[in-house]
Amino acid sequence: MAKSSVSSSVPPPALDCAGSSLATPATYEAALQELESLVGRLESGQLPLDQLLTGYQRGAHLLKFCRDRLEAVETQIKVLEGTELKPWKPA
Repeated sequence: MAKSSVSSSVPPPALDCAGSSLATPATYEAALQELESLVGRLESGQLPLDQLLTGYQRGAHLLKFCRDRLEAVETQIKVLEGTELKPWKPA
């Protein structure tokens, strides 16, 4: 029986006892970086089925985290600019 060629250099995400991803990223940037890395591994076609499912679940968690952070920032900008959202202009 042949061994899987999956690289062991990438640690799996932290899991709770139910098998769902547990770790929440510290920042939006960390979540985005992990999500990009995860998508690359998922698209490689080198992961076994159970790892694909775990990866998909982690990706959904990361995507929700990123969307929530973006919505929170957008809300803060609306508050700072009044009710009208204005384009951001760097200084």
